[in-house]
Amino acid sequence: MHVHSMRVASGEEALVARARTKEGKVGFGFSFRLDAAEARHMAEWHAGVRKDRPAVQPVLDHPWERAWLAGQDVEWKSEPGFAKIKWLPE
Repeated sequence: MHVHSMRVASGEEALVARARTKEGKVGFGFSFRLDAAEARHMAEWHAGVRKDRPAVQPVLDHPWERAWLAGQDVEWKSEPGFAKIKWLPE
């Protein structure tokens, strides 16, 4: 599990988490409330290791928040900063 801070294009800060299972499945999560546990729980659910889908309280009406709340896939790469994160191990 890794958590990184990043700036989204609008200038706000977000925490982004990546969970990676022993089998190599990867899941991502975010928090605009800067709550690392919120981001980790979302990433764990996305990776399939957490049963219940976490509830997220919207803060910015960001596209990631709207997608999550609508039960849709989050378009991670819609934020240029996300692609620049160096996840370890790769």
